Amino acid sequence: MSSSRRSSRSPATVGGDLRVALTRVSRRLRAERGEADLPEGQFGILTVLHKHGEMSPGSLAEHERVRPPSMTRAVNTLAELGLVEKVEHATDRRQVVVRLTTAGAREVAETRRRRDAWLTKQLSALTGEEREILAGASELLIRIAAR
Repeated sequence: MSSSRRSSRSPATVGGDLRVALTRVSRRLRAERGEADLPEGQFGILTVLHKHGEMSPGSLAEHERVRPPSMTRAVNTLAELGLVEKVEHATDRRQVVVRLTTAGAREVAETRRRRDAWLTKQLSALTGEEREILAGASELLIRIAAR
């Protein structure tokens, strides 16, 4: 594509193209799952616990922007699979906190490994120049996401 063609594209046109591309890549990455083959919402709970440590079901629901009953069902499913455990709150015995188990941490690591492997394979098929373009675009997308 010529540089004059690139500079004449409106933000709305670029935005539409990016939305489609990001959605397709994201959908394809989400298809790469670990051994438990978890739905994305349940995997998201594991990644939150992996990053932030143990949390109450209410805090998890707030973080993931879901209703508490939905989070309770998801946590119970993950607990049945042995990927999280519910333990007594340190200061309030009426509450529980949800903690990632070793198996849950392995599931996070394996899913990430599979997703990274898929993406690495796709990037390996590109030229060095194309990978540099994507590296620059990644920096811009991170900046956009932080706004």
